[in-house]
Amino acid sequence: MFESEDISGLGEQPVTPRPGEKVIELLVPVDKYLSAGVHIGTHICTKFMEPFVYRVRSDGLYILDVRKIDDRLRIAGKFLARYEPAKIAVVSVRQYGKKPVNKMCQYIGCKTFTGRFLPGTFTNPSLKWYYEPDIVLLTDPRADAQALKEAAEIGIPIVSFADTDNKTDFIDLIIPGNNKGRKSLALLYWILTRQVLRERGALPPNGELPEQPTEFEAEV
Repeated sequence: MFESEDISGLGEQPVTPRPGEKVIELLVPVDKYLSAGVHIGTHICTKFMEPFVYRVRSDGLYILDVRKIDDRLRIAGKFLARYEPAKIAVVSVRQYGKKPVNKMCQYIGCKTFTGRFLPGTFTNPSLKWYYEPDIVLLTDPRADAQALKEAAEIGIPIVSFADTDNKTDFIDLIIPGNNKGRKSLALLYWILTRQVLRERGALPPNGELPEQPTEFEAEV
């Protein structure tokens, strides 16, 4: 819905620390976040997402706070790294999320669920496609509503990317971000993949993936 090119009228993102704040280096340069449009919200903002909004543009478009996106990616990296890779389910019904999800699980060893999420996948052991995860990562709580419902039903932790128009019921860890844009999803999943590997020790603290975020981008 919103691509990286839509970055007009952004104003200053809060990357310079306020008085008394600790200087924290972002996981990627702020220009990289902005060019991918990870901060671009929608013209709707739910009460759940208000804490993550930096400002509202004159045209009514909500802009997410890059520092809060960065902070939640760090937290999610630590959180996901605690789990056995094969027990992490990563879900994306959205077309633009398919390749980033597959790339993440290629590096991490998690289980992908892309395209239509079949009912009963997490809840019905009699189904041949049944899978019992220990944690689930969603691309969009609205599009991935069936997976969200089933994960909540079995009582496992739920991590999810969320845009300004998302409700966040049952989500244990929200990662704010543009979960509709092709470039945005690629960068968000690339950063999160790298963070999980760093937290596990599979990459050094400042280690990099062998591929760039562009390799995580879905085909147009």
